[in-house]
Amino acid sequence: MNNFDLIPQLKKENGVFNLYVDGKPYIALAGEIHNSSSSDLNYMKHKVWPHLKELNLNTVILPVYWELIEPKQGEFDFQLVDGIIEQAREENVRLVILWFGLWKNGRSTYVPGWVKRDFETYYRAVYQNRESSDTISPLCEEAVEADANAFRHFMAHLKKVDGDRHTVIMVQIENEIGFLGSDRDYSDHAHKQFDLPIPEKLAVTFGKEGSWKVAFADDAAEYFMAYYYARAIERIARAGSDEYPLPMFVNAWLEQFPWNPGSYPSGGPIAKVMHIWKTTAPTICLYAPDIYVSNFAEVCEEYTAGNENPLFIPEARRDVASVANVFYAFGQHDALCYSPFGIEDFLDPSFGSGEGIDADILQSLNIHLSAFNPVGTGPYLARSYELLRNMLGTIQNYRGTGKMKGFLQKHEPGIVLSFTKYDVKISYKFIEEGKPASGGLVIEVSDDEFIIAGIGFTLEFQPKIGDVSKVGYVRVEEGTFVQDKWIRGRILNGDESSYGIIVGSLPSVLCVEVYPYR
Repeated sequence: MNNFDLIPQLKKENGVFNLYVDGKPYIALAGEIHNSSSSDLNYMKHKVWPHLKELNLNTVILPVYWELIEPKQGEFDFQLVDGIIEQAREENVRLVILWFGLWKNGRSTYVPGWVKRDFETYYRAVYQNRESSDTISPLCEEAVEADANAFRHFMAHLKKVDGDRHTVIMVQIENEIGFLGSDRDYSDHAHKQFDLPIPEKLAVTFGKEGSWKVAFADDAAEYFMAYYYARAIERIARAGSDEYPLPMFVNAWLEQFPWNPGSYPSGGPIAKVMHIWKTTAPTICLYAPDIYVSNFAEVCEEYTAGNENPLFIPEARRDVASVANVFYAFGQHDALCYSPFGIEDFLDPSFGSGEGIDADILQSLNIHLSAFNPVGTGPYLARSYELLRNMLGTIQNYRGTGKMKGFLQKHEPGIVLSFTKYDVKISYKFIEEGKPASGGLVIEVSDDEFIIAGIGFTLEFQPKIGDVSKVGYVRVEEGTFVQDKWIRGRILNGDESSYGIIVGSLPSVLCVEVYPYR
């Protein structure tokens, strides 16, 4: 079997999703760069890659741009793409490519100039007041076909230059798609379709019939947009997959206050319309939440409900919350990827507090300013990634077994995790401004042996309820993994474990062996 036969793929095995790269399971410790950084190779060389080296990433998420790939209709230029791939190889990281085509954050800002200027052929979605938007309508067949044609050429070229190397392991189609500012497209084209009976595949899925309004009542507008966006994405993804079938996914701008479609991009792949997307876009392998909100755990739970969708987080908060969130995502939800946004800022000494952040824009998007401020995050995240990267094989072995559990501080003082012979009481530290919250994971290696990784908590092993035994420690070891081999540091069998095992203010790993006695 050669490398052309080992195309990255997503598989569900024994109830757990695995991403295979070069025939081996792969977990992405990633970072997504800013939207425009990869539009210039020189900028990448001097302003991006030097600030990523010490973060211990194994994956970088970055966009390619339809407008630069097809600046003139029918003429394709892949020099930038080739340069990005070559730089990634030099840095020894994998890439997840974002296809910035028809839609980016609900708008059509990255389409080529020849598409923008021909607004009659490539018509826009229209607001309810009949005002035109800067979002090309997902009902515009000509626009979807043009995007699909460009994406097909891109994927064919990607296979040619990377099909045997797999530097690029996945592709995201568009970015945070949906229609902002309105619950649906009110163009004449959309009006006509909205009044027709719903598509047969949805009628079968939902057991409903009639027009969109009759079938779905108050949800009709959002479901209508979800169907047409998913229909467009399937056409684009299928065109590319026919050339080179890398795993392809979409990401979601989450629902937000005041919870009306249009205050977030209506029709985007949020959890409530995922069933429409799955019915309509079978080429898409997963649905990824961009998590800037504070209720991180709840979003993770929502996107993994029913074990029908793997957790893959291509964009996450930039503040210190990421330091604990990453342990929780991998430990509790078997995440395939964790990736804070704007990663090149994290260890850039020239990046000042709040630099480059438009507070008014964030406020209009209902995102707290703190979510975009990475000051102080870099060193913590680099340490978290270093620990996790060296134990990815160990984490992989326990994914889907029920023997690995994650925890994350919210408002409660702690949590009790239940394992085979023992309960583990975890007490969180007090939350400090500008410091990471408590979070981590616990792996039950055997009935009496455990691996603990995370930051900012105290833990105590306890007998199960009703068991009159006491629990003692054979050994508490601090240390680290090196390529999944445990390297012991100090043995903490004295005061350090007499009143609870403390995991301090820096990300750490411990190995603990316990025993019951009476």
